[in-house]
Amino acid sequence: MTETQPGRVWLFGDDIDTDQLAPGRYMRGGIEQLAAHCLEAARPDFAAGVRPGDILVAGKNFGMGSSREQAAEALRHLGLAGVVARSFAGIFYRNAINLGLPVLTAPDLAGVADGDRATLAPETGMLRLTEKGIDIPTEPIPENLRGIIADGGLVPHLKKRFAAAP
Repeated sequence: MTETQPGRVWLFGDDIDTDQLAPGRYMRGGIEQLAAHCLEAARPDFAAGVRPGDILVAGKNFGMGSSREQAAEALRHLGLAGVVARSFAGIFYRNAINLGLPVLTAPDLAGVADGDRATLAPETGMLRLTEKGIDIPTEPIPENLRGIIADGGLVPHLKKRFAAAP
């Protein structure tokens, strides 16, 4: 996993729950409809404005609430390079990894502003604000989890491993 191309930072606060990420009333409509309404309660322009390679940055307890994996799937479907937060709900963190979405923890996000241009380096654990010349250290994603992400998620990772087995 290498450093991503520069993308826009979308800044959110604390306690973003899975119902904001994947609103229950759109669950039957499939991932396109679900992603189109991702985070609309917190920020109505998010789903329409996000571009592949953008980075979501949030406060503590990101992904709290129900265990719906569609929350991480909606973010991945939108093309985010990853999510950086002060902390994650455990189930969301694992769902994100299992779906191939990089998630990095950064205890100090001072200096990050909405709209900043940034790159993300999951292997070394760095959020780089490219126009400001600021590096924000994050906890690197462990090597075994980076392999899952690099393969596109847990299911493709296991298929690859079993296909290579004698």
